[in-house]
Amino acid sequence: MKIMARLAKWISTFFYMGLTAGGCAMLLLFFFIFYGAEQLPRLPHPLARIIETPKTQIYAATGEKLITLGKKEPVPLSRISPHFINAILAVEDHRFMEHSGLSKLRTLKALYITLVQPGRIQGASTITQQLAKNLFFSFKQTYLRKFKELLVALQIEHTFSKAEILHAYVNQIAFGAGAQGVERAARVFFGKPAADLTLGEAALLAGLPQSPSRYNPYRHYDRALKRREVVIHRMVAMGYLTRKKADQVLQEKPTLAARHADARTGSYFLDTLISQLIQEYGKDVLFHGGIRVTTTLNTAMQRAARTTVKKGMDKLDITLGTNKNDKSIPQVALVAIDTGSGAVKALMGGRNYYGSEFNRAISSKRRVGSGFMPFIYYAAMKQQNVHGGTVMSNQRIATPIKAGQILFSENPTGAPHGNMILKQALTLSVDTITEQLIAKIGVKSVMDIARICGISSPLESVDYRDMTAAQVSPREMAGAYATFASGGVHHDPFFIWRVEDALGHVIYEHLVQGKKVLDAATAFQVVDMMQSVVDNGTAKKVRQQGFSRPAAGKTGTDPDGYDAWFTGFTPGLSTSVWIGYDIPQKINAPNNTTAVHMAISMWTAFMSEALKDDPARPFSIPDNISFKTVGPFTGCPPGTGNTSTVTIPLKPGQALCGDTP
Repeated sequence: MKIMARLAKWISTFFYMGLTAGGCAMLLLFFFIFYGAEQLPRLPHPLARIIETPKTQIYAATGEKLITLGKKEPVPLSRISPHFINAILAVEDHRFMEHSGLSKLRTLKALYITLVQPGRIQGASTITQQLAKNLFFSFKQTYLRKFKELLVALQIEHTFSKAEILHAYVNQIAFGAGAQGVERAARVFFGKPAADLTLGEAALLAGLPQSPSRYNPYRHYDRALKRREVVIHRMVAMGYLTRKKADQVLQEKPTLAARHADARTGSYFLDTLISQLIQEYGKDVLFHGGIRVTTTLNTAMQRAARTTVKKGMDKLDITLGTNKNDKSIPQVALVAIDTGSGAVKALMGGRNYYGSEFNRAISSKRRVGSGFMPFIYYAAMKQQNVHGGTVMSNQRIATPIKAGQILFSENPTGAPHGNMILKQALTLSVDTITEQLIAKIGVKSVMDIARICGISSPLESVDYRDMTAAQVSPREMAGAYATFASGGVHHDPFFIWRVEDALGHVIYEHLVQGKKVLDAATAFQVVDMMQSVVDNGTAKKVRQQGFSRPAAGKTGTDPDGYDAWFTGFTPGLSTSVWIGYDIPQKINAPNNTTAVHMAISMWTAFMSEALKDDPARPFSIPDNISFKTVGPFTGCPPGTGNTSTVTIPLKPGQALCGDTP
């Protein structure tokens, strides 16, 4: 009896606890409903006006408007192919005609993900809810926002017919390539109105909204066909297609229309920017939020970059005898970065955007060759306390690289054999001396310096030859060299200064916050050597072409002659130029320096135009630096046997004449 009484008491307790919890849940639900309802946006009448969302405007740092996103051409459902309607319903919301704004199964799944996986807030994603998102231009997904979207979706379903909802939805979807709405997408991708889409074309379009950039058929045709296959299988499962018809369609490969300029941004810079905005804020905000974006682009510098690349590559084509009808022709990349902030001022990812949208300035990792020497020299100067006046021997050497292995080094630069100071070695790009430095300090020391300067690409090297074959992007090189130009302060390269919402509220602003990563005095000593490269060394063509501003830099040719580089900087602007083939092959020039000379010429032409209105200024000299004059081969002060002299910056405690690493 006691057991039964105790059991009855437990049941009674749990019952009342359940009632209490249920009551609290109901009160909380009513609170959210009434609180949320007060803040819900008003539905437009007719619903088709939801398409009239404000357009996103993107501006240059100099104030010019670069592009407007969100252009649409709405058409009635009667002018849209039934194939597309069936395809979009099958892949996006196959219960659209049955539910009242939300799918119970999808809602339960979304609730599970939201509650079980911290940090993720999952939407139920019916067509009605996706449409409701257009009325919320918040830049964060919160529980309250998702709840409000659900209420608006229910309100839309209660107020409008399924046909009105579907009409509004298909006319506002973002398909990528500048196409929003099915009519625009049909004309951009297939050169025809939406009414004339075939089954195969309609299914391909229906697969794009999930990830317009990932499935862009102009860039990833096979990937787009794979996504279309998913759509076709969904159509079969939903009864829109027979298996026989599906198999027939899957054998077809739709022919894309020739790309028009208005279907793309026309700019490597803007492509990169838009991808970044989508990653940060999502497609809904970018294409429906009416945001205003101020970029880092300087339009005058960008025009200079475009002109420089065209003229330079035309000249190189003549030199190499390039047949422009060949599939493989030389390509180029140019990136200019402000040394004091990291702002990307100009960017060319290839010789012609409309010929190839692949952005070599950012996405291509190429062997930088002796352009890696400044990191090696800095690491050696910090670890071994050597300096520009330290004497080393330029001769064939045997360098141990692994147990039982020896690397024999030659002198391919044409520099004289025998002793020379480090400043002369970098000026003439002497490999043998650089290898000796690597042997003394180790590869890891160099990689550590490259990393803190901004090189993020994988650097897996075991000896000097591999080290200079490190594969990096032009953006990385420009940003890393900017660290030397700024006295050892690194700024991550960036593309956006400010983002404002449709009401003008600032929702993001870039704050310049550099990080001190290099010793200023040692960094200046490296810059001094790199100035000598421009004044008297492998990049003296800069001076021969009339560029007289204070400048420093380093040429680079990879060990196999596939890539030609010049990365250089003034105190305010760091620019990297790369020339090579997309599929690596030797640049068959009349001599092996032609491509490097062309990279130098492009750099010089661009910098001359980009900086024409800016006053020249010298590099800042740290207070603890003193200067002495020595012979380039003896490392001793001027005297008997010194026919020329070199000025060497020294830190306190550093000696000359007889100093060894």
